[in-house]
Amino acid sequence: MAAVVALLPWLAWLAVAFLSFYLLNLLAHARSGLPPAPRPPPLIGSLHLLSDKPHRSLARLAKIHGPLMSIRLGVVTTVVVSSPAMAREFLQRHDLSDLSDFFPVLAPADLQGMRRRLARLFARLHAVFDAEVDQRLHGRDAGQPRKNDFLDVLLDVAAREDEKNLLDRETLRSHFTDLFAAGSDTSSNTVEWAMTELLQNPSSMAKVCDELAQVIGSRRNIEEADIVRLPYLQAVIKETFRLHPPAPLLLPRQPEMTVKIAGCTIPKGSRVFINVWAIGRDKDVWTEPEKFMPERFLGSTIDFRGVDFELLPFGARRRICPGMALAIRMVHVMLASLLNQFKWSLPVELERDGIDMDDQFDLTLAKVVPLCIIAPPI
Repeated sequence: MAAVVALLPWLAWLAVAFLSFYLLNLLAHARSGLPPAPRPPPLIGSLHLLSDKPHRSLARLAKIHGPLMSIRLGVVTTVVVSSPAMAREFLQRHDLSDLSDFFPVLAPADLQGMRRRLARLFARLHAVFDAEVDQRLHGRDAGQPRKNDFLDVLLDVAAREDEKNLLDRETLRSHFTDLFAAGSDTSSNTVEWAMTELLQNPSSMAKVCDELAQVIGSRRNIEEADIVRLPYLQAVIKETFRLHPPAPLLLPRQPEMTVKIAGCTIPKGSRVFINVWAIGRDKDVWTEPEKFMPERFLGSTIDFRGVDFELLPFGARRRICPGMALAIRMVHVMLASLLNQFKWSLPVELERDGIDMDDQFDLTLAKVVPLCIIAPPI
């Protein structure tokens, strides 16, 4: 009992110190000129406000604090952009540098073991790449015919004397890793989301299939040159990108210097997220934003190539996705081929219960429950 009594003054002092620190932190935030923000508790900041779907959590917070919002995640000041106008300010007028640990001082410790696990996974992936490159080089030495694919082009560049130091084996691994990590799931997930939305909207499915039958002909192969003649298919892809962007928060950016945006201070070293998922569902920009309606893009000049800030699945300006051109071709041709070669339908249980539309936040925005449908040939 005496020990407890002796601890009471210390506990009171600790509570006062904790409260003082919290109030001083709030005062410092108010004087810093940062964008509006939820009031964060010390140490953890506002991490507790984020769910396992941060794009949705940040969109909800933006409805309270505005389209330019600051939020402290750990000890890192983070700025979240959730409207086309604010996205234009950042991406067009104040293009920022890119990465980001929420507790940088702890980064070298790798407390979660993520760097160690990633190092092992990358080593296995690089071994696969090396084997493919070695096989191609041996084939060249043996006089086998060229395939004239992307790998052949890269190896041609690497073989030039003046380029030898610019495209070595390590650089090739980096190129292939980027393509593998950022170029596969993004395209396949987009096609899956498009099929999901079309199956839930029979009128849209009928329109896109009718367009393919009239322009291409049923069961015929689709070529890249056909895409420009398929406006409704293009509208379906745009609407899918609006509702289900592959990277809902884009890649985080970091200001190289302190800048002023809309009267607010964005400090050097802070993290900036562009919430394109929230922008795509902004009721001030889109009519019935939660509804899948490809018709909204028919006759519209809005595109997803980084010029129109209402639709930014690939980012914009200097840091726009380098694989955008390839992804656009792949997604259109893949979706058109699936629709033109098969007549799709839902299994009985999905017809009865509906499709699970829940998404999961990862490297890309994927469905929690993969789409399982029936595909008899036409």
